[in-house]
Amino acid sequence: MVSIKSDREIELMRHSGHINYLCHKYLESQLRPGITTKEIDELAGKFMKEHDCISSSLNYQGYPGYICISVNDEVVHGIGSNRKLKNGDIVTLDISMSYKGYHSDSAATYPVGTITKDKEDLLKYTKEALMEGLKEVKAGAKLGNVSHAIEKCAHRHKLGVVEELCGHGIGTKLHEDPDIPNFGDEGVGLTMKAGMTFAIEPMLNLGTKHVCLLDDDWTIVTEDGKPSAHFEHTVLVTETGYEILTGE
Repeated sequence: MVSIKSDREIELMRHSGHINYLCHKYLESQLRPGITTKEIDELAGKFMKEHDCISSSLNYQGYPGYICISVNDEVVHGIGSNRKLKNGDIVTLDISMSYKGYHSDSAATYPVGTITKDKEDLLKYTKEALMEGLKEVKAGAKLGNVSHAIEKCAHRHKLGVVEELCGHGIGTKLHEDPDIPNFGDEGVGLTMKAGMTFAIEPMLNLGTKHVCLLDDDWTIVTEDGKPSAHFEHTVLVTETGYEILTGE
């Protein structure tokens, strides 16, 4: 069942999304060679508390961190640790939080210091794929159009599309119906309606699309060890298009 949010619910999600955006900007300003991923996680937890928000990730099915922090070949669900970021790394911050019971979910991959051209292109084109997908969001359109647009953009730039992970509905739960894969056919799937809210999130790899799970039972990495990027926004479907809730 895909829920239609009321004006009150949308306003609460909009506030959650704005704090999520501010948290991204704050953490981005703290990224530097030498900082540990655990320090980043602790900064995120403190920021949420100061803004009356609660981490949606902490203790979610046992997850031990405030946010997910994934470095280089880690696709998603990396756990904060004593690992220090190095010049040339890329790091994904996947931030989910709730405000008065309403969730927002947003991810971005950031450079640490100076990165290679390949990594620059990976970040650029993964973000481009997200925006291409968002262009297809509007009332009356098929959700499959979003998935198709993301896949088309990824393939144009010869990037691997992770198929085991997907976007999702969002609201009073972090993960609601429907699932939103980053590949598929246009003209199929759910007909979007104004008031629906989705977290759309391409995860693209510089090499193979194949991934595997590490022994911590959380961190997912690329099978070939090549870098991965992840960009995500929580969006509201409107009659004429979409509103990014995890933006300014």
